[in-house]
Amino acid sequence: MTEFFIQYGGLVFAVLGMALVVIIPGSASGKGVGMVGETASGLIIDEPDKFGKSLILQLMPASQGLYGFVIAIMTLSQLHVGMSLQHGLFILMACLPMAFVGYPTALAQARIASAGITILARNEEQMTKSIIYAVMVETYALLAFVSSLIILNAVTF
Repeated sequence: MTEFFIQYGGLVFAVLGMALVVIIPGSASGKGVGMVGETASGLIIDEPDKFGKSLILQLMPASQGLYGFVIAIMTLSQLHVGMSLQHGLFILMACLPMAFVGYPTALAQARIASAGITILARNEEQMTKSIIYAVMVETYALLAFVSSLIILNAVTF
């Protein structure tokens, strides 16, 4: 068991970080896009011409899943059998900001975008304001994304 841990321990922790940064924000993005899609579907029945504008709002909570996927792809170049335990733990820790911040921001953004669909239904000219509200949440997802990128690229092994 000790030999396995020495040879593969770092790799296991690094892959765990990759999995977490894809699964956690990705699941919230999927749920968020679904929430906004449900709300938009009711609007499209009565006003199909608003499909394009509602699609913009629906896509907003998808970004967190994309950010997590990009962080996971960025770690691929560092993976190798025999990588040190410290290196694997470092990759795991680098993935955590995006993994943990991606989940609540995707869901918050979905709630705001769903409310934006209501604005679109009532007063199309005010839709830009709902996009601005959703972008405010995006700021925190971007901060987590950039933090994970910086940490991931901070140390070379």
